Amino acid sequence: QVQLVESGGGLVQAGESLRLSCAASGITFSLYVMGWYRQAPGKQRELVATISSGGRTNYADSVKGRFTISRDNAKSTVYLRMNSLRPDDTAVYYCNAHDITLPSRDYWGQGTQVTVSS
Repeated sequence: QVQLVESGGGLVQAGESLRLSCAASGITFSLYVMGWYRQAPGKQRELVATISSGGRTNYADSVKGRFTISRDNAKSTVYLRMNSLRPDDTAVYYCNAHDITLPSRDYWGQGTQVTVSS
């Protein structure tokens, strides 16, 4: 059974930082592209950042220079360090695991709420 468990969300003030974690089980973690997505109220889910099995990263323009995605294959965990948070970063953040060799292997966590007050 595949599980992605996010943690680290919370309520912070603008300008502060948070680190999200996503612990994976039930998959060969090192083979998966891992990603963070977010969904704000009334909006569609959007890409935040991804990291390939080889460590190549990709970011949404809105978070470039502020957020950093990383992974620890030994711990089967992906992280999202979020600095200089803004109120428009407020959303539910979801972890995603995607097998590019078999697209049907696409898994999501339950989400963690991040709220940034002004």
